[in-house]
Amino acid sequence: MYLNLFSARHQIMHDFLTPLTESLADGKFISLTMSKPRGPRADDAVNRITVRPVEVKGQTLFQWTCQYSKREVHENLSASQVIERVAQEFGSVFKHAHLFTADVDIAARSNKRGDCRITISPASKRAPASVSHDRQKQYLIPEGRPCPFLHELGVMTQDGRVHRSMQHKFRQINRFLEFVEDVIPHLPAEGTLDVVDFGCGLSYLTFALHHLLAVIHTRDVRILGIDRNSQVIDRCTHTCGKLNLEGIEFTADTIDAQHAARKVHLAVALHACDTATDDALAQAVRWQADVILAAPCCQHELAPQLDSPSLSLLTRHGILRERLAAMATDALRAAILEQAGYRTQIIEFIDTEHTPKNLLLRAVRQSAPAIDANQEVRINEF
Repeated sequence: MYLNLFSARHQIMHDFLTPLTESLADGKFISLTMSKPRGPRADDAVNRITVRPVEVKGQTLFQWTCQYSKREVHENLSASQVIERVAQEFGSVFKHAHLFTADVDIAARSNKRGDCRITISPASKRAPASVSHDRQKQYLIPEGRPCPFLHELGVMTQDGRVHRSMQHKFRQINRFLEFVEDVIPHLPAEGTLDVVDFGCGLSYLTFALHHLLAVIHTRDVRILGIDRNSQVIDRCTHTCGKLNLEGIEFTADTIDAQHAARKVHLAVALHACDTATDDALAQAVRWQADVILAAPCCQHELAPQLDSPSLSLLTRHGILRERLAAMATDALRAAILEQAGYRTQIIEFIDTEHTPKNLLLRAVRQSAPAIDANQEVRINEF
């Protein structure tokens, strides 16, 4: 695959680069070292390169470490990037290279002419049991411990093992619960907690909310999941009955139909489409919810209106127009919530590698809201 890339270099280099390529591809790569810099070296020059596999968010990468006299610089690369850099630097920058694989050790020495002498010996290193670069995450719902609602929703097996295809959903659920855990001090310490989930959909996070508040924190709850899709509501109601859950119910309805006065402690709107997010925020403010958590979905309302000549460099590209509209919409939402008396933050919900829709609006109602007249003017001007 990579041979053509290196054919311009001295043929004997392939005796080193080929097994490197193969070991990276078949998972037998353990580590690589390049040393003995060629020629005079400046004080801030790299003295040595080491490479080892690491696992980052479930993906195998390779940590490229540049060792200087007084510091180290780390960078995570793909296999193809490692091969390209070794091809560039071995021989021209470093005279020695040592490849350790599960099968053999390969030592290479390059001379001034660029030729390479290869020595092959039995493997001297064993692969580490784990190359994970991630800290072990302590989840509110830990993997390996059976959780009835996650099993019923197909996220876990009965014995608590998370299905591979549901790993992202499992992380998303726990990430959401971390945000809820953070705002619990802003909810009433006693009595029944009243929670509304606007646009609950299949209700993975609604059931997770119930688990956190009713099971982990042993609170009395009254959770209402609202969605206009009657089929998903029927499914959620069936799941609720099958698990014998108390304090949670679902209704097929629209957000703007929620006129009844009630005291809501926590209002949630996760990926309610387009202006449905604004409907949910407006209703939560009318109810004077103590805490609002909203993860906006698509923001199509503003995008067609971005026709200012001063923005033409951005708006002539469709994808940039959409992203600009999304940022502007969320900024307006946050500003309006602040004017309504909420301390508001915009924070990352989940990693951008999974979805570009990764922001969460977290708003906590203040006991004595300070209205900023200047900000109201700025909002109206915008």
